[in-house]
Amino acid sequence: MAKLIYVESSPRKERSHSIRVARAFLDEYSNKNPLDTIEVIDLWSKALPPFNEDRLNAKYSIMHGQAPTPAEEEAWKEIESLFDEFNQADKYVFSVPMWNFGFPYTLKHYIDLITQPGLAWSHSPEEGFKGLVQGKVLAIYAAGGSYEAGSETEAFDLQKPSFESWLGFIGLTEVERLVVEPTLAPPEDLQSLENKLIDAAKQLAQSF
Repeated sequence: MAKLIYVESSPRKERSHSIRVARAFLDEYSNKNPLDTIEVIDLWSKALPPFNEDRLNAKYSIMHGQAPTPAEEEAWKEIESLFDEFNQADKYVFSVPMWNFGFPYTLKHYIDLITQPGLAWSHSPEEGFKGLVQGKVLAIYAAGGSYEAGSETEAFDLQKPSFESWLGFIGLTEVERLVVEPTLAPPEDLQSLENKLIDAAKQLAQSF
């Protein structure tokens, strides 16, 4: 038995292209792996705390090998709880729409909360930075434009490179990718593309 965590970062729900592909994958995965657990983290319904002064100071205390104050220690407990929830999975699925060439601020907020020293990563003179999270990942992206390698618009894509750099930093290096783009294509072309990606998602779910 394995645990899969699905992190959903689009507020559009049924209208979201990345979510529709993700749900097709999850349905097929559930059918194929009925004993596995699937947990959904919807970043638009989850109450994410601010990364405020106490939490930031606690982070630097930990990084510098100092004891946090009681207030900092209390604030850090919620960070640890969020990370522990994330870190209990064997497999991860993310639906990631493109916003202003990057990804939604809710996802950035979540990343900023859980990417912490001693939790998601460590550093030592011998090893340098080391990611501490393990598991395999499926990242499902959606973007209005087309940003394929070699295109004149490739440099504008701050979504996929940034997100996958973060995954690698915390230790998640086994990454599959499905991309729904361009979502601003004519409706019949977009429907054909989405249908192909749903089929690909179902196929991938057979062996994920």
